[in-house]
Amino acid sequence: MEIAKKRIGIVGGGQLGKMMILEAKRLGLYITVLDPAADCPSSSICDKLIVANLNDLSGYTELSKHADVITYEWENISVPALEKLEKGGHIIYPSVSSLRTIQNKYVQNAALKKAGIPVPKFALVTNTEEIREYGKPENFGYPLMLKTTSGGYDGKGVAPVKTEDDVDDAFHQLGSGIKELMVEEFVDFQKEISVIACRGIKGEKAVYPVAENTHTNTILDTTVVPADISEEASNKAKEIADKVMSVFEGVGTFCTEMFLAKDGEIYVNEVAPRPHNSGHYTIEGCFANQFENHIRAILGLPFGDTGLICPAVMVNLLGESDGKAKLLGLEEAYNDPNVQVHIYGKSESKVGRKMGHYTVVGESAKDTIKRALELKKIVRIIGE
Repeated sequence: MEIAKKRIGIVGGGQLGKMMILEAKRLGLYITVLDPAADCPSSSICDKLIVANLNDLSGYTELSKHADVITYEWENISVPALEKLEKGGHIIYPSVSSLRTIQNKYVQNAALKKAGIPVPKFALVTNTEEIREYGKPENFGYPLMLKTTSGGYDGKGVAPVKTEDDVDDAFHQLGSGIKELMVEEFVDFQKEISVIACRGIKGEKAVYPVAENTHTNTILDTTVVPADISEEASNKAKEIADKVMSVFEGVGTFCTEMFLAKDGEIYVNEVAPRPHNSGHYTIEGCFANQFENHIRAILGLPFGDTGLICPAVMVNLLGESDGKAKLLGLEEAYNDPNVQVHIYGKSESKVGRKMGHYTVVGESAKDTIKRALELKKIVRIIGE
């Protein structure tokens, strides 16, 4: 079948899906999206929107009727529904098996550890007594992280346990054992970093530069590329990201989030089988962005150049208050020709909700970072 006549189905119509569509449309592809919201960000540009719950098998079945290949922009979706489609002969990338493993953080860590990829120490827990046991100096010690093994994103499903006094509150915060829980050793890190990488149908790979990330309240705030780390650490991070893709044998774009520890070791925090927030800088900063290469991967096309054109800084625009979304500071931001603002099209602002982002590029990393931070006071999204 001609590429221009290919039909792509995307599970999830959020901003990542929207940015996939923007790249797919350059090739004239027909896009169908499955999402629970009729006004999701992708609704304005997809060819067909199927409104259904992402746990509803009927929605997936309908999606499969309009797609030659199916992909997804979020991992908290129905594996059983995708497995049924896959058994029926439908093509799904990344693979359902890789999604099944990655969905459960405990299983994900176990797979990485088995492959010799460094991860923090981790263990399943069912009650506060077990959490306290792992908090003892001879075990993980405090601080440690308490996590739900599935369903967490953007800071949800994670509770830091700084001392024994925090155990009960953290356990209650994450559902008091209703969901499966795990504890994870706290890594004393100097940097949080991530690497976007792509794997093709024939196993070919393309790896992007290392990004340096800053989080606020466990939500990504700022991404700076290139990361201010040694060449040795950068090469090691990219090698780990490359190996991660081989572990999961997935096709498409993957993001490997990592900790660069103060002792120089690098540990994988978690893996996302899709384009990632920390890879948004690639739209302006790289020759071929993460969304373009994701589309190329699932169509079996050669990858575009992942090289960095110039230093880039991406800053998330989070809702500052609840209400109808209003963007502030756009004209002032665009007085700088090196600034690009991306608004996702979510009508309602909520505190901490990802509403958009902006990217600043430039010849000097120092000046680019300075300008990006200055704009944080100017470019904002509030609710009215």
